[in-house]
Parts: sequence; structure tokens; C-alpha cells
Amino acid sequence: MPTVAPLDIDGHVVSTHFLGDIPVFAAASGAIHRLDGGEKVTEANAGLLTCVKDPASQTLLTGGEDGRVLRIAHDGTVTELAHVPRKWISVVAPGPQGAVAYAHGKSAFVRLADGTTKEFTEERTVEAVDFAPKGLRIAVARYNGVTLHWVGTAGAPVDLDWKGAHTGVTFSPDGRFVVTMMQESALHGWKLDGKAADTRHMRMTGYPAKVKSLSWSPKGKWLASSGAPAAIVWPFSGKDGPMGKAPLELGTRANILVTQVAFHPIEEVLAIGFIDGMILAVRIADGKEALLRRPGKGAVTSLAWSSTGKLLAFASEAGDCGVVDITG
Repeated sequence: MPTVAPLDIDGHVVSTHFLGDIPVFAAASGAIHRLDGGEKVTEANAGLLTCVKDPASQTLLTGGEDGRVLRIAHDGTVTELAHVPRKWISVVAPGPQGAVAYAHGKSAFVRLADGTTKEFTEERTVEAVDFAPKGLRIAVARYNGVTLHWVGTAGAPVDLDWKGAHTGVTFSPDGRFVVTMMQESALHGWKLDGKAADTRHMRMTGYPAKVKSLSWSPKGKWLASSGAPAAIVWPFSGKDGPMGKAPLELGTRANILVTQVAFHPIEEVLAIGFIDGMILAVRIADGKEALLRRPGKGAVTSLAWSSTGKLLAFASEAGDCGVVDITG
């Protein structure tokens, strides 16, 4: 059985990440806890709404009820990137060349490394933003679809339309597909074909609950998702993605929902966190399961692997967090 180093934090923990070898935990209170030769705490936003990792700089990006977008380094240094008084910032995304996207209301903003900011306005509220893997391009999720914007050029935006509320968005690692999470307990995908978007839609349905967590496998062959009593893993290796193919169902537990999924950084192994706090690791090739953590006090809210894949950090809505050493 792998060993678990527990860390108890007061209240709901929004996310966990590794900055280099240092596990960090972002609490809804705005406190960022890091395990760096003992527990250290940095006060970030007054009311933290989102915390994501910028892999290029190995920093955190946060948004909060205080209208601030912050960059937090591994040593706890805080840099304010934007401040929008009286607005809640719940959407933040890292981009290439030091760019950072954030959103409030019907506008998405991209702040470039030199501090200049570009605004992209939508007709409906911006729900999520993701950067393409190549080129300075963003996908903006909104009601009834996604808009693709080039940040550095004046090219016309591309609208990818599908009726319903799109609450999250992700590019595939090779940039060929855009996939959204929907309020209607489904995923929707588009294949991007050159400059225009291919009209072929990919409907990924059948979830009993809303999908709140997505994770691509290291080479982008698989897309894992939460929202069912198993991790639902769609095949994306073919030219048409999952069209006409059934997903894998990994780590099935009767009537116990998966809340978080995270692919190992090197192997095709998936960490699966459940609503009761239990965590499994499952191998794609044969479905073999390993118990990483027994059920806890609250639902798993976030999972993060270290760069080597030997450590797995987990966060919980009840604050019972920790780090699993899978080497034992």
C-alpha cells in the first residue's frame, strides 16, 4: 500500500498542484499552503475562486472575490497581474510566452508578458478559457458554444456553436480537438480542420452528473472525465476522435461518483478521486486497480501528480488533504 502524508486544512480546498517538487494546496479562504521543509502559508486572494498552475513558469495563477489575478511563486512570492474592483474572477488560464487569460462578465482578457492587455467580448457570460497548445490562440466557453480568438493578430474569431451551457473548455494536446463540459451533463467536441472548424460534432453523453474534471493522457490519446460512478475515458487517437467509439469505464464503484481525474505524467495510468474521498490508480492497458487512499471526510476536489509521477497530491472539500507516495 502506498504511504499517505496527511495535511489538514480548515475548510474547503479548491485545488492542489506541484511547483517543482513542492506540493501546494489552495484553500477557498485564500490561503495557499505549501509543504516545503514543513508547512508554510501565503495569504493570496480574499476569497479564492480559482487556482491553476502555469507549467511554463512553475507558478500558480489565482482569481478571487476581491477582483485580483495573482501569480504565486514556489517560495510564496505574490505578484498582482490584474485588479478589477467589485468583480469576481473565477476564470484564469495560463498561456505561452508568459500570457495569462482571465474573465469576468461577458469579457475575456489576455495579459501579455509585457503587461499589455487585450479584451475579447462575447454576447454571453464567459464561463471558461483555454489556450491552444501552439500559437497564441484562446478558446472561450460561453452559452451555446465556444469562440476561438487569435490573440496577436486581427483575424476574425471562429464560432463553434452547439446549443446549451458550456461550463469548461480544453484543447487536446495536439490542438486538433476542442472539448467542452456542459451544464447538461455531457461533453461536446469539435474537430479543428485547418483554418475553419470541421462541422463534425462529437457528442459524449450518458453521464448521470455534471462533468467537473477532465484530464488528457500524456500523448493525448485519451480524455478522462468525472461525472459517473467510474472514470469515463474517451479515445482520441483516431482522426475523428471518439466518434463511433465507446469509452472505457475505469474504477467502477456502485453509485459512488467520481469527482476528479488526473493522468500520470508519463504512463497511461489514471488517478481517480471519488465523492467519498477514496482514490484509485487504474492502468489503461488492462484496467488493473491500485488503492491509493481509503475514503476520507469529504469529496476529492483536486488531484496533481509530481513531474516524475512518484507523488500524487490530493485536496478535499472537507480540508483533509495529503500527498501519496506511490513508491511506498
